[in-house]
Amino acid sequence: MQKRNAIKVIAASALLVSATALFSACAEKKAEFKGVDITGAEYARDLPLTDHNGQPRHLKDFTGKVVVVFFGFTQCPDVCPTSMQELAEVKRTLGADGERLQGIFVTVDPERDTAEVLKAYMANFDPTFLALRGNAQELAAVAKDFKIYYKKVDGKTPTSYTMDHSAGSYVYDTAGRLRVYHRYGSGAAALVADVATLLKESK
Repeated sequence: MQKRNAIKVIAASALLVSATALFSACAEKKAEFKGVDITGAEYARDLPLTDHNGQPRHLKDFTGKVVVVFFGFTQCPDVCPTSMQELAEVKRTLGADGERLQGIFVTVDPERDTAEVLKAYMANFDPTFLALRGNAQELAAVAKDFKIYYKKVDGKTPTSYTMDHSAGSYVYDTAGRLRVYHRYGSGAAALVADVATLLKESK
């Protein structure tokens, strides 16, 4: 009889421990972002393109850093330079933690944006930022995976065309998982907050 009661007590204790663990897991505060939380997204999983130094790149190359990806083109008059300036501001604002932020610019205009042009363009913002490019087929595949829209718009001359494109930033955590999407115009302060949240998660 005593043995049976002891077994019941042990079983009850195990159930209590399990319930407590479950409650604790549920009670864990979910990260709150200023941007759009897209944790668990099944798209935008890699960037198989070449950087402006001629090195093939993948998202896994930046494990340990928060990665912010923006699609644009160097002759963009406002949206692209504004977004890159904000990203550089984010890195400066983070201080020492800014070294764990990787800015990536993907050109939707590889015809004009050569490696040399892209390297010079990145130098205007931050020397650690990388610009990626690919041929038409590679770009199309990446754009499809990221659900990015881009289209060439003819100008007055063959070389004066512009590019319509989606404007927003994809933010990855230090394990390379897509977590947040920032619409254009959300501001540097919101991006600083979200990058800081993701860096804190990894500590």
